[in-house]
Amino acid sequence: MSATAGCKFCQIIAGDVAAHFVLETDDVVGVLDHRPLFPGHTLVLPREHIETLLDLPAPFVGPFFLEVRRVAAAVTAAMEAEGSFVAENNVVSQSVPHLHVHVVPRRRKDGLRGFFWPRTKYESDAQMAAVAAGIRKRLV
Repeated sequence: MSATAGCKFCQIIAGDVAAHFVLETDDVVGVLDHRPLFPGHTLVLPREHIETLLDLPAPFVGPFFLEVRRVAAAVTAAMEAEGSFVAENNVVSQSVPHLHVHVVPRRRKDGLRGFFWPRTKYESDAQMAAVAAGIRKRLV
């Protein structure tokens, strides 16, 4: 797998930056966002450094999004959410130039409106670890 120097997600995948993993396959990982919209907010990304969805090789689009779907189901179940928000930015609003899909647990009247979303923090590393374990347990 190729990595790009200075890419925070490549550093997480390499184990150089700590993260709470919820999914690890040969090609895809899922990690909890360290500044979640809500607990359980997960980022799904390819292990290989691919900058945008438009750069994702066509044969990998289906397998990648099957993993996104698995994570969406697991996040929804683990967080006892009513649904999920799944989103991906290309260049504009892409905080890290490494393809990543946000999977956010949602509930009616949860306070998210439009695209102005206040970020939160986990109460502790232990809470973050518990959320990651709950999501991992529900991956099917």
